[in-house]
Order: sequence, then C-alpha cells, then structure tokens
Amino acid sequence: MAGRIPRSFIDELLARTDIVDVIDTRVQLRKTGSNYSARCPFHDEKTPSFSVSPDKQFYYCFGCGATGNAIGFLMEYEHMGFVEAVEELAGRAGLEVPHEGGGSEPPRVDHRPLFDVLERAAAWFQRQLREHPKAGRAVDYLKGRGLSGEIAKRFGLGYAPPGFENLLRALDGQRNPGPLVEAGLVIQREEDGRRYDRFRDRIVFPIRDQRGRVVGFGGRVLGDDTPKYLNSPETPVFHKGRELYGLFEARQALRHPERLLVVEGYMDVVALAQHGLPGTVATLGTATTAGHLERLYRAVPEVVFCFDGDAAGRKAAWKALEEALPFMREGHQARFLFLPEGEDPDSLVRREGQAAFAARIESAQPLSAFLLESLAEQVDMDSLDGRARLVELARPYLERVPAGVFRTLLAGELARRADMDPHQILPGQAPAAPRPRAPVRRPERQRHFRSLVRLAVSLLLQNPRLAALDCDLQGLRASGVAGADLLVQLLELFRNNPNMTTGAALERWRDTPTLSQLTRLLTLEQLLSDAEVEQEFLDATRSIAARGVEARLEQLHARLKRGDLNRDEIMEYQRLAAVKAGKRSE
Repeated sequence: MAGRIPRSFIDELLARTDIVDVIDTRVQLRKTGSNYSARCPFHDEKTPSFSVSPDKQFYYCFGCGATGNAIGFLMEYEHMGFVEAVEELAGRAGLEVPHEGGGSEPPRVDHRPLFDVLERAAAWFQRQLREHPKAGRAVDYLKGRGLSGEIAKRFGLGYAPPGFENLLRALDGQRNPGPLVEAGLVIQREEDGRRYDRFRDRIVFPIRDQRGRVVGFGGRVLGDDTPKYLNSPETPVFHKGRELYGLFEARQALRHPERLLVVEGYMDVVALAQHGLPGTVATLGTATTAGHLERLYRAVPEVVFCFDGDAAGRKAAWKALEEALPFMREGHQARFLFLPEGEDPDSLVRREGQAAFAARIESAQPLSAFLLESLAEQVDMDSLDGRARLVELARPYLERVPAGVFRTLLAGELARRADMDPHQILPGQAPAAPRPRAPVRRPERQRHFRSLVRLAVSLLLQNPRLAALDCDLQGLRASGVAGADLLVQLLELFRNNPNMTTGAALERWRDTPTLSQLTRLLTLEQLLSDAEVEQEFLDATRSIAARGVEARLEQLHARLKRGDLNRDEIMEYQRLAAVKAGKRSE
C-alpha cells in the first residue's frame, strides 16, 4: 500500500485546479452572473439548478443537494475513489502525486511506461484490423456476429495477425523489450530468453480501467488453436480480480447507469451494446470477486448477474451470490438472470432482439428469492424438520449480510417460509422496547448563541476574506457554545492560507459528519451587501466571544467564593469583570 497523500499537496492541487474547467469538459456550463450553471448531472431535471462557483471552487445543486469541490465532483461523476480523483487532477496539472512514508511502505512505482506501451499496442492492433492483408477473416467473423464498424470502433477492437514477432518488431521490442514483457504483451522464455508475441491470429479486445486507460487485452482465437479466449496475465496495472471488461465503455455510453448486467464473455458485452444494451460488463475469465463488486456498487445501485441455466451456470451464480451478500446494504440490489440452455447473451439477443432480452433483465430473480429457493430445494418444506433445516442452512448466509433493512426483511421472509417468529431467526436481533425519553429543554439563550455560530460560519464560508477581520479567538474558544471550536478552526485556516478557496477548505473535513453541516451552511442564502456582511459577521463573533468572557467569569467567580484563586487568576478576574462592565456601559 502507498502512503497517505500529504495534506499540503491536496491544498496545492486544488489551488492549481479550476473546477469550472474540470466540470465543463463533462457537463456543458453556461455563464450566469458570477457563477456557471447547467442541468444537474446527478438527477433528471428540465430547468438548470446546478451551480458552479469559480470564486469558491465549489458546486451545488439546488434540486438534489449535490455539493463538492473538484475532487468530489470526479468521485461522484466518474465514480472514482479519492486517490484516483487526486491522480486525475494531478495529471491535468502536470503534478506527480507524492505519498508520505509509512515506515515499511514501499516507494511508489511509476507505471506510465506500461500505460504508454499498452496504448501503443491497442492502436497498433486496431490498425491491423483495418490494414493487414490477413485481417479479412477477423472482419468477416465480426460481421457474422452482427457487429458494425461503429461498435468495433467504440470498443477499440483490433487484430493480432499470425506470426511470433509482429508486435515485438512494431513497438521496438527487440531493442527495448522490458515494458512489453512487463505489460504481458510479449512472452520471454526462461530456458533460452527467446521473446515472442502473446497474441497471435486473434481478435483483440482492449481492457480499460475506469479512467479509460488500457491495462490489458483479451484475445479471441480465429482458428482451431487453444485456448479459445486468452487474457493478459496479471501485471502491475492489470488485476483480473478487480477489472471489468466494458465498465468504462458502459459509463461513457450511459454516464450514470442505474443498473449493470454482468456477463461472462467479451463478445457478449459488445453484442449487447450493438443491440442497444450498453450497460453490460464482463468478468475476465474469473469468478465474481469482492473486488469486482466494490467497483460495480461504486458505479450503480443494482447489479444483475447473467449465467447459463445449466448446473455449471447455477454453481457460478451461487458463488457470485456468496460474494455479493456483504454488499447488500441499503440501496444495493442484486438479481440473477438464467438463460435458456444452449444460449449465451450474444446468441440470444441476436435471435430474439433487444426488447425481449431487456424484458428478461427486468424479470431477473432477486437475490433473496434465489438464495431461499435454492436452499429450500435441499429440504422437505412440507415437514417441520425440513423447515427447521432450512433455517439452519440459511442462517450463515444471513449473518454475512450487513445489519440493516435488507437483512431484517430477508430474515422476515425466511421466517414466513419456515412459519416462525422473525425474531427467532437471528438470535439477539429482537428489537428492544423503546425507552420513553423526556423532552430535552434547551435554554433560549443557548439556541440564540448557536444561531449566531451558524450565521458566522455561513458568512465565513461564503466570504473567506472575513477571516482577516479582528476577531477574539480566545473568547470564541472559551464561549462553550456548540460549533464555536469549528468557527475558530475555519478562521485560523483562512488566516494561515489567505488564498485558500472554500472548496479547498472543506476538503479538510472529507469523510466526516461535519462536512454535510458545513455544506448546508455554505449554501444558505444571505441577502446582504458587502458592508452588511462584514458588520453581521463582526456582531455575531463579538457576541459569541462575549459569551466566552461571561463563561470564564462565572468559572472564576465560583472559585473566588471558595478562596482558591491564585494571584494571576485574581488579576484575570478583575480584567474580565472590567471588560464586562465596559460592555454594559456601551
């Protein structure tokens, strides 16, 4: 694992990034006053309610509440992880992402030479499909499967001609074979060091990661050679247990799909896209893994697994179900589509058409039904003993589901089938009787000060220049008012970083509950002029700081009565009493 990305680098990266440029390359923005607007990319709408502020380096949708900075936008829009989003922005800015050392952590390796040679290989394969004298067989095969030139271009399909050194020579592998060997494009024999092309006389399918970079290839044989399908080996940039063929292309076609269909072959993905079903991906010759599911559920809330209807297909589906159980949190769904015997998605969609195949997807079996019905087939449901056995078989699977609504409903369905009390299915899951709670009465004075803190934080986030005003930080800290510490943190952050934007400041609270509170305050509408903004902010902070003086005075006064103040504290008490008296006389 690489070390953490330094906070200072995140600050510098956001300072060099213009959120308008980042978003405008993905969503068409229109200038509206000092901001930019568009129809929100995160929900369907007819009237633009998505606003991007170049001053604050922040976006906000007044319709659905989506908010964030440039990093957050890439994470939401492109379904990237935090590190991937940072690397994407760093690449745009021409920066290398540093990582703080973690003791025994290895240094970060630069994989750019591998990505470069993989992209060059993909371009060369595509060129061979168009130009090589023997490419006619590949072209005829693709046309015979009903694929158009447009779909072949969209997926970057190519051709590896017969011969052992075509790619090796084309990419100067004889002089510099290292990257080709490391990328899995060329095989080097251990016994004699001879090097030769891995893909020969095959249709080639480039495999892209979720950023669109080529990380490996799959090859479909044209003759009688084996294996029928050949994948790139594991490399530093290609891991079969994490990558999904077609995921990048699906997101390019749909931008924000609600569902993905998981199939087993490259040709199935391309054929379904040809027939108007672009939301399809394939595992790379492996069973579905937790790594696959992490990527799938970061992209969509619903996954439909497509398998053959025979025994082997159902066995593979059961393995996918077992892997999916820990991901069945609120908002996640999984379903299973079993095809007629002897059919695969490619052949079936060509035979019955897009509408009929789409209808099969819509009627796919929910995970809960597949789980319980498969287990019920192993017992006699007409007997008490059989139903008891069903519960015992199902419990280990239920325990793998995260606690929440889905697990509760699944336990309830199992209880219904077994004719049991739902609370007996998972021991210890019976709901506790709610305890009556006395209403909490908060003094009106405390609510007043909390409102002042919210006002001050809101104004400061909208106008970071206010941090330069004269504020009593010590008084704010001593006030004891909820949120005053956060206000002080923001004041110090903006004072120490006078050019920091609001978007960059909020990055400090990523993955904390505070972030949602701050974004709500940032988007509160304050109908004030510049002069009124400053006065309101000063009035609010001074009132809160005055509360700090009072709180400290009360504390010192109590100790004075007990006679345990030292000389310095007596002087502090006198000074604060004078400050308070002065405030009253104003």
